[in-house]
Amino acid sequence: MRAMPSSTIRFLELLEREAAPVEFEGPLVQARSRGAGPDEIAELEEAKLAALRVRALLERRRRREAELSGLYDTAGDLAGLRDLDAVLHAIVHRARNLLGTDIAYLTMSDDAAGDVYMRVTDGSVSARFQRLRLPLGAGLGGLVAQTGTPYATANYPEDRRFHHTGEIDAGVGEEGLVAILGVPLRLGSRVIGVLYAANRSERPFAREEVSLLVSLAAHAAVAIDTARLLGETQTALSELSAAHTKISAHSASVERAAAAHDRMTALVLRGGGVEEVAAAVTDVLGGRLMVLDADGRTLAAVGTDTSGSLAQGGLPAGSGQPGARPADAAATGAFGPDGPVLPDPSIVAEALATSRADGRAVRRGGLWFAAVVAGAENLGALVWQPKHDTGHADQQILERAALVTALLLLFRRTVAEAEGRVRGELLDDLIARPVRDPESLRARARRLNVDLDRPHVLVCVDDAAATSGPARQRAVSWAHTFAGTHAGLAATRDGRVVLMVPGTDAGALARSVARELGRVLGRPVTAGAAGPATDPAGLAAAFKEADHCASALAALGRTGDGASTAELGFVGLLLGAVREGGDPDVTRFLRDTIGSVVDYDLRRGTALVKTMECYFGTGGSLARAAEQLHVHVNTVTQRLDRVAQLLGADWQRPDRALEVQLALRLHHLRTDVS
Repeated sequence: MRAMPSSTIRFLELLEREAAPVEFEGPLVQARSRGAGPDEIAELEEAKLAALRVRALLERRRRREAELSGLYDTAGDLAGLRDLDAVLHAIVHRARNLLGTDIAYLTMSDDAAGDVYMRVTDGSVSARFQRLRLPLGAGLGGLVAQTGTPYATANYPEDRRFHHTGEIDAGVGEEGLVAILGVPLRLGSRVIGVLYAANRSERPFAREEVSLLVSLAAHAAVAIDTARLLGETQTALSELSAAHTKISAHSASVERAAAAHDRMTALVLRGGGVEEVAAAVTDVLGGRLMVLDADGRTLAAVGTDTSGSLAQGGLPAGSGQPGARPADAAATGAFGPDGPVLPDPSIVAEALATSRADGRAVRRGGLWFAAVVAGAENLGALVWQPKHDTGHADQQILERAALVTALLLLFRRTVAEAEGRVRGELLDDLIARPVRDPESLRARARRLNVDLDRPHVLVCVDDAAATSGPARQRAVSWAHTFAGTHAGLAATRDGRVVLMVPGTDAGALARSVARELGRVLGRPVTAGAAGPATDPAGLAAAFKEADHCASALAALGRTGDGASTAELGFVGLLLGAVREGGDPDVTRFLRDTIGSVVDYDLRRGTALVKTMECYFGTGGSLARAAEQLHVHVNTVTQRLDRVAQLLGADWQRPDRALEVQLALRLHHLRTDVS
């Protein structure tokens, strides 16, 4: 048998130890150094080429084996898919290792944002690159996504076959990438992302490398779709379970709501009160409930000490009216010492305003608020503190309770208004006409538990507090309640609220009315009082005196105050003089002091008296007087010059100025009370 040439043996040894390609030049170099002939050199060259071909074949097979192993491992990852991110990281890592690139990464489309974002990277060192978001169709990935085919470039910065953007190029530049291969992630005909392999130096990508990356991209797409299907399945199962639970809970809540509705309806039909409604609600819902009227006073409290309140004095003052500002009531325990702290009064007012506007109960902190309304009118509120988590049915029951409470309060108010009309008609007859049959009036009063032979004080509230609209209605309602609780009467007369209350201290009663009604209305109230009157005949005169007293308080600038005629000093004397037909001394004083100015205004239609009042009222400031009169300072100067011509140049001398100011005030009061 022919022996194997030694040159062949040497190349086989190189193949056996997987020598580098450059080592296969060794035998040729040695042959040439010893002076081998051309035939031997040619033989060695042929053997070298054959050995290199064998080496390349073995290398391809090893690489193919590694690729198949990587694909097999990826398929195993998919079979046990639990964490999508972990699977995608494994695919990208294998792509980098199998292709021998510096970096591999995967981008995905964001349908909600309308762009592409970096999902996974392996080998990246740039934070900017890892956070890249790419516009659709931009960069190499945009070309791959649009065409649905792989694309490779050996020099990304110099390649102009795709659309470059500053943001992408900056990220790629910071990462130092030069050669990039991208293949599509396809689900059917749709491209959902791109898988990349990239190098920081120029290099071509072989066909086998493109094919391998395409296979890995296919696995990544399957992983993404599988995860989506698993997620949808889990979501569907969760939704089915939740739907079953919700249906069961809804069925139970419907039964509870129906039972509560039937119970509250029965209460209305048999004439129950708000206390019974509150008890029924807490029986069904549990927890604690307070029923408040429009002024924040507690009408019923169930499940807590009845002395408990939402705040000092109930709800914040003015919370019954839309847009009203809450008072600075300090919040205390909502339902006694163990209850939650009530939110800031402004939050309470906002909650009730929201409930009125939406027609729904609203939650703020640990409390539920339900406005009690009839149309656009505020009647009060329900405040509920639940013990357990609440559902939609609980909210509906509370809202139905608010409707029933509104109905009961309307019934109660209708009865009170009917009684108020009867009591108001009696007071109107007492003060509006001469008393012709005192005994008949006494009999009518006795039927209302009013004794006309007791001393009574008449209180008249100034017009500013008894305006039209809801405020007037609240003022009248309060007056009837106040008078009724004091065995008195209330009515409206010439746009004013009038009260007749047993007592002898007219001034104290006037101040009490001004203070309490002002708190209800949320603004200053002025009240004048007179009396006491001890029989029906004296009530009409006391009313006129109280009416004049209220006008005088307003004219004196004492808005928000209360007083009797006897407390007004010389003003009280003036009122008496006016009531009795006029005092000649007062008339003469007015004529001698400012009569010429008053006559000039009457003849010429000027405003000299008004100018003098503003001038003295501002402490002699021309500028502020002009501002109040809405005229130029020169106009004020000219008017005062005219006054000087009428009264004399010394009209501003201290002693005369005092007389002039007193005359102006008396003139004003006389005009108001006439």
